[in-house]
Amino acid sequence: MKKRYLLAPGPTPVPESALLAMAQPIIHHRTPQFSEIFKETAELLKYVFQTKQDVLMLAASGTGAMEGSITNLFSPGDEVLVVNGGKFGERWGKISEAYGLKAHWLTVEWGKAIDPAVVKKALDENQNIKAVMVQASETSTCAAHPIKELAALTKDRDCLLIVDGITGVGVFDLPMDDWGIDVMVSGSQKAFMLPPGLAFVALSEKAWKFQETAKVPRFYFDFKKERKNLKDNTSAYTPAVTLIIGLRQALLMIKEEGLENTFKRHDRLARATRAAAEALGLKLLAPESPSNAATGFFVPEGVDGGKLVKYLRDEMGVTMAGGQDHLKGKIVRVAHLGYFDTFDIIVAIASIEMALSKMGHKVAFGAGVAAAQQILLEGYK
Repeated sequence: MKKRYLLAPGPTPVPESALLAMAQPIIHHRTPQFSEIFKETAELLKYVFQTKQDVLMLAASGTGAMEGSITNLFSPGDEVLVVNGGKFGERWGKISEAYGLKAHWLTVEWGKAIDPAVVKKALDENQNIKAVMVQASETSTCAAHPIKELAALTKDRDCLLIVDGITGVGVFDLPMDDWGIDVMVSGSQKAFMLPPGLAFVALSEKAWKFQETAKVPRFYFDFKKERKNLKDNTSAYTPAVTLIIGLRQALLMIKEEGLENTFKRHDRLARATRAAAEALGLKLLAPESPSNAATGFFVPEGVDGGKLVKYLRDEMGVTMAGGQDHLKGKIVRVAHLGYFDTFDIIVAIASIEMALSKMGHKVAFGAGVAAAQQILLEGYK
């Protein structure tokens, strides 16, 4: 028998209570019974997004909300500033260009965060830029960008700050209204502790005004239509009924823990993972601006990162993530977002120690685990 552990940055583990909620007999989506669930879920989403604005629920992956943010707010030829610090920053630019927008790329070394001064300079030099697109947490590099500082740059300009919070919302503090974030997107399979299939997006009043003049064609991802239907506690098209029922349960768990405690838990797990990696002599991918969603580290010289991830998954039953593009085979990414606690981190670190040893790397067994334990103990009275 082999018990399996899902420790990758998406999909993430689903709590038993959410699984049981989703296992109930399906109900019709155009009924008072489902509308009541939909209404409560929409209100709970506002709590997690820290906004008074509507949070739209779309039957899509997070990329659907990213694409919808572009099709609903811009016209062909509009100029946007894209922070490209990884695979998902790159995606902002690719979607923009696919719809005829002119993307100005700010390329950031993978594992680094964007310097707000660089963004300010670009905005000052080009008054035509209508949006800054950025990740709160760049999942491919495990780096976090300075969203609060970027929001301060766009707040008093005719320019939107559009944030991919797919591995940020529900992980660390991203107060949408207080900071002045204009568009925030996220997805179900990360800190929301669900299977893939739901995307979320919230727009500021400033962003809704952009929507009034946008000319990029759209149909399914029509935010105005979704907002209108949300007022009636329903969606424009067939919703992912089972996922929304599970989402309600997952959000209730977050509400019970409290956002502040949720952020503290993620911070503790992240610090423990980073300390463990360093205790094992593993170089962190994003040491200066680490995200609390996942930790990336370089594999030791002579170890094939692809084979290491495969061994962990297929032989030890522990699923983590490897690197993408030029980092393929060079790094391992360990998640700690959503339904994660102390002993998920212990499993992650212990399995890494054992797998590295199997790969021929000399390991001081327990060194990483011990370093993690010192921090993880903070979570206990």
